[in-house]
Amino acid sequence: MKNKGEKIILGIDPGTNIMGYGVLRVVDTKAQMITMGVIDLRKFGDGYLKLGHIFERVTGIIDSFLPDELAIEAPFFGKNVQSMLKLGRAQGVAIAAAIRHSVPIHEYAPMKIKMALTGNGTASKEQVAGMLQRLLKIKDDDMGQFMDATDALAAAYCHFLQMGRPETDAPHYKGWKDFVTKNKERSSEGRKPTKTE
Repeated sequence: MKNKGEKIILGIDPGTNIMGYGVLRVVDTKAQMITMGVIDLRKFGDGYLKLGHIFERVTGIIDSFLPDELAIEAPFFGKNVQSMLKLGRAQGVAIAAAIRHSVPIHEYAPMKIKMALTGNGTASKEQVAGMLQRLLKIKDDDMGQFMDATDALAAAYCHFLQMGRPETDAPHYKGWKDFVTKNKERSSEGRKPTKTE
């Protein structure tokens, strides 16, 4: 049961082998880590089974912690198109789980998250993790072995820092209809059919 004025932020770092998640409790102007961890997808050989597992696990995390907001890291543009496609699918499934639960979504570029936490948009994962450990007073034993979890927590913390500021340029959606409305050019509802359709 949440107290009045309390907000829960779920952060997700999308991945196709390891997906990180982190949960923050925000009361007034103070943030505290509730938990962080990873969804290990390495045992699934089939890409579609991975996507199904992501949906189930993210849904379970949402049901457990009842987040008010989701902060998710946007996929960065790389040279490997297949890797980008897989990463985008993983991110999309996590977003779909949040949309199904009517959790507002906020997307942040990796550079923006690093800049918000360390003041350096090219900071290493180790630097981001170290800053989070200091800011949230996380014990060494609770840091975990995968930096995907601290990356996810960093996305949540970045959103926490943005909450008291004017609206950012980060895309966010209140639900599926809102997503479609704001992305008409990317959806089948918003584009004109071609002659072959």
